[in-house]
Amino acid sequence: MTESEADRATLSLTDIEATICHIAHIIEEDKLYFVQMAGAPLMALLLAKRLHTPGVGYVVEEGAVSPDPSFPLPRMMLGASRSHYRAVQWTGMNVVDAHAALGFMDYGLLAALQIDRFGNFNSTHIGGTFDQPERRFGGPGGATEIASQCWRTIIMTKLQKRKFVEKVDFVSSPGYLDGTPGARERAGMPSGTGPWRVVTAEATFDFDEDSRQMRLIALAPWTTKEEVLEKMGFEPLVADKLESMRVPSEEELNAIRAEIDPGGFSTGRGEWITIDAATGNKAG
Repeated sequence: MTESEADRATLSLTDIEATICHIAHIIEEDKLYFVQMAGAPLMALLLAKRLHTPGVGYVVEEGAVSPDPSFPLPRMMLGASRSHYRAVQWTGMNVVDAHAALGFMDYGLLAALQIDRFGNFNSTHIGGTFDQPERRFGGPGGATEIASQCWRTIIMTKLQKRKFVEKVDFVSSPGYLDGTPGARERAGMPSGTGPWRVVTAEATFDFDEDSRQMRLIALAPWTTKEEVLEKMGFEPLVADKLESMRVPSEEELNAIRAEIDPGGFSTGRGEWITIDAATGNKAG
C-alpha cells in the first residue's frame, strides 16, 4: 500500500465497538475493576487487558475474582463458568459486594439504559410504573452495589435522547442523587465515591465537582459538540476545552471480532460508522 493509499484507508465499526475501544483506552494498569457479569463493559475490560494493560485486575459481579480466560472466547461465553477460568477465587455476589464496601474496588464498570444529569441510571423499566411498566428489563443485578460502593464508576451507554434524560423512569443505581452536597453520604454511601465518567461512541462526560452535574469533556473525531448536544434530552455542562478521543485501531477491532466477541453477536448489532483510519474523521 502506498502512502497516499494508506492516508485514504478507512475503518468501519459499530458504535458499540467504538465505545468498547474508548473505555479500553482509559482503563488503568494495576487497578481493580468491579465489572458487570457480561456484555460490552466486560468486553472493554478484556480488550484493555489483552492489548493495553495486562496487569489490570477485575472482579465480576457474580463473584469471580481476577479470572484469566483464554482467547478466543466461545460465542456467548461471557457470564458463563468458562469465562472465570483461572480465577484467583470464585465466591459469590455478597462476598465481592462486601469487598467493595471495604474500599477494595478502584473502579466500577457498568452499562445504563437511561441516565440523568447527576449520573443516576436506570436498568429496570421504561415508561409506566414499576408495577405496570411499558417495558421491563433485567434490572440492576449487582450494579446498585457497584455504583454505590466503588471509588469511581464508569458508565457506558448510547448517545440518544431517550437515554440521556432529565429524569430517569426508575433509579436502579445511584449517581449523585439530587446533586446537593453530601447527598450520597446522607443516603448511606461511602464518602468520596460516585460516577466518574460516562462514555459513548461519540463523547465522554465527567461530573462537575461543585454542582455534580454531567459535563462534556471530550469528543470523538467524527462528531461535533453541536451533534452531541442535539442527541441529549438535557443540556450538560461543557468544559472550556474539549479533548479529542483516541481513534479505535484496526488491531483493537480485530481483537474484538476475532477473540472477544467472535461473530459479532453483541458488538455487530450497533449502528455502523465509517471513519478515516488516520484521523478518525467521518468518511464518505
